[in-house]
Amino acid sequence: MGPKNGIINMKYLLLFLLLTISTIGLKLYAQEGYWQQRVNYFMEVDMDVKAHQFKGNQLLDYTNNSPDTLLRVFYHLYFNAFQPGSMMDVRSRTIVDPDGRIMDRIYKLGPNEIGYLKVSSLKQDGTPLNFKIVGTILEVELAKPILPNTTVRFDMQFQGQVPKQIRRSGRDNSEGVAYSMSQWYPKISEYDYRGWHANPYVAREFHGVWGDFEVKLHIDKHYTVAATGYLQNPTEVGHGYFDKKPKSKGGKLVWHFKAPNVHDFMWAADTEYKHVTAQVPEGPTLHFFFIPDSATTHWEVLPEYTTKALTYMNKHFGKYPYQKYSVVQGGDGGMEYPMATLITGKRSLHSLVGVTVHEMIHSWYQGVLGTNESLFAWMDEGFTTFVTAEVMDYLFQEKTLPHPQISHFNAYFNLAKSGKEEPLSTHADHFNFNQAYGAAAYSKGSVFLRQLNYIIGEEHFRSGMLRYFNEWKFKHPESNDFKRVMEKQSGLELDWYFEYWINSTKTIDYSIKSVVGNNDTTLITLERLGGMIMPIDLKVSYKNGTWELINIPLRIMRGDKPLEDNMKVVEAWPWTNPDYDLELPIAVDQIVSLEIDPAKQLADINPDNNFIQLNKDKKDS
Repeated sequence: MGPKNGIINMKYLLLFLLLTISTIGLKLYAQEGYWQQRVNYFMEVDMDVKAHQFKGNQLLDYTNNSPDTLLRVFYHLYFNAFQPGSMMDVRSRTIVDPDGRIMDRIYKLGPNEIGYLKVSSLKQDGTPLNFKIVGTILEVELAKPILPNTTVRFDMQFQGQVPKQIRRSGRDNSEGVAYSMSQWYPKISEYDYRGWHANPYVAREFHGVWGDFEVKLHIDKHYTVAATGYLQNPTEVGHGYFDKKPKSKGGKLVWHFKAPNVHDFMWAADTEYKHVTAQVPEGPTLHFFFIPDSATTHWEVLPEYTTKALTYMNKHFGKYPYQKYSVVQGGDGGMEYPMATLITGKRSLHSLVGVTVHEMIHSWYQGVLGTNESLFAWMDEGFTTFVTAEVMDYLFQEKTLPHPQISHFNAYFNLAKSGKEEPLSTHADHFNFNQAYGAAAYSKGSVFLRQLNYIIGEEHFRSGMLRYFNEWKFKHPESNDFKRVMEKQSGLELDWYFEYWINSTKTIDYSIKSVVGNNDTTLITLERLGGMIMPIDLKVSYKNGTWELINIPLRIMRGDKPLEDNMKVVEAWPWTNPDYDLELPIAVDQIVSLEIDPAKQLADINPDNNFIQLNKDKKDS
């Protein structure tokens, strides 16, 4: 049984005030000149579950914190993508390797299966506005310019039809869940120093404005609703939120949610949802919504794994700032939203935990940091993929060697050798191949972090990840913001690494070119064969059973990483030089072997030339 309604409301009111204060305080800690727009949504929606249609009223208070005067605004109408002939439909039917979940399914939708969002009226501070719908974008001409540091109110009437579930959003998904309502409302586009981000929806990533949401949903009384935000009236709706018979009016219940300081709002509903909760120690309450049957039995133990995962994240990557997180069966795989995720649920235990952990970790790198994942997909998907591997390794005690991200390296190697690779700086919507996007954003993005650990050292990397989260939460950090945090934390210059790994497709290939003995000294020559530069860790193993790690930093780094066990730092390698000579004060017959990157944290596409056996120890002969 849950707590009393008044206690819930007081608890969430205090949280709301704290998040609002922290948002106001952003300007105190952000870089000088930083600004971001602000929204407050008030939406009331009436759902017709027989026709799969809804009508809504949206009041939007929009604050222009930019130094610019705005002459027009744009809204996303995502549901319009689910119509034959839409940009998503055409893209999915013409790209070389279409997403198997879409293919030509949109093209085959009938009139009562398509999705749409229509706007019947829109006012600015009471004045009617002219607007037009262009695919998934609503273009709006303002009655008056929005001046810097001013707030206007938009009043909108809209209606929509829920599409047959194809990609993320929709009704009646493959597992029988009634409604997965993501990207379901007219959502104002983000405006930042780059300008408007009114990108058409072609199935990839999202970007939104930070703000507060208050949503009232009228829906048939038999449905249980899961949503972003905090339920304001649990005693009225029951359905597992409160042990009391729900009250309905006209056969419907009104579900009232408030979500402070988020950049999106999703909800899901089904008549058969089972709702259970779990409490994270010194953390949020976890909510789980699933349809119980023989294929979802692993959901009974999912709360235990999710609790452990969130506790680990709080300790190692920054504290989750909300008091609620929901794992909801629905959608078409797994997709993250503020304070919640939609996942398909008929999975093996490892798969179910894996998708839950991955989408939950998005709460850090997308839900709280709010990076523009369309422009910087690797900062969201890549970072999430990196951390997911670490958390899963912890949960299942897999002890993957040489490190949890090794499978991501292999996926990147396949991409680099495929001839399909494009720079990570490519906009998510504009990759030529779905395969190239996935391997780049997820795998190459994960490799980016593992190599950064290699470059700056474990200590600086771990503290830098925490600093990044704490300094940039509730903002929209970009790649340079992350770079500067890591530069400050490590004391090294890292622009070269970002320029090569993010903006190019150059590959890493280092080799041991030659080993020449000269009395009591040995001259080792290393060679850079690939187009990308990197510092080098060279392990030298000796006949007497000892070994040492020789770190060769790049001169362009202007420093080196902290010393590790048995490590010494030698003269830096000028990046213009293809070769590097290292002289050791020991006879060559005392050296057993040489190995570049023994920890396997370097994405060297040809590791065969990274190791050389010189003199076998008598024990090995």
